[in-house]
Amino acid sequence: MKRLLKSVIFALTFCFILMLVPFEGQCREISDKVFRVHILANSDSEADQELKLRVRDALVNAGEEILKDVESKEEAERLIEKNIPKLKSIAENVVFQNGYDYPVDLEITNMYFDTRHYGNITMPGGFYDALRVKIGKAEGKNWWCVMFPSLCIYSVSKTETLEENLSDGEYKIISSENEYQYRFKIVEIFTGICNFFKG
Repeated sequence: MKRLLKSVIFALTFCFILMLVPFEGQCREISDKVFRVHILANSDSEADQELKLRVRDALVNAGEEILKDVESKEEAERLIEKNIPKLKSIAENVVFQNGYDYPVDLEITNMYFDTRHYGNITMPGGFYDALRVKIGKAEGKNWWCVMFPSLCIYSVSKTETLEENLSDGEYKIISSENEYQYRFKIVEIFTGICNFFKG
């Protein structure tokens, strides 16, 4: 009886892994086509959080202009990297104009994001290339968005741009939250376990 139970558990686990692996692979393919932005406030004080949002607005507007004719994530990342001095200057001016002397640090990095929701779009958890912006001590709540394909200013045209850059299957994953919400969570857990063993 115990042997039968173990066999059933093993079979169910194996089937579950077979079902999860293609989905996890599709989530990784999505992350390979998306470039994000992540902004950390100096602290959680109301003033620092308000400052973060003002920096956000300035950088989003500048990013929209820089990436207006971009057609690939690789091109977007290359242009953002080229324009880091300009973006840093814009962010610093916002900080100084609001009466603060916080340093601002910008870098392109590959970092982990939990599953995040933006309007009717769900970005699966995983590692994404991103522009990380640190204001001051960078100890406050963060703000994130998708710079390419741009979702920072949400509209129907933005979701159409996103749809153009993903396969039908990939777009279905991010636009059908209720259908995939449990798989998103499982992928997060699976990724976390893999990262733990990778050290």
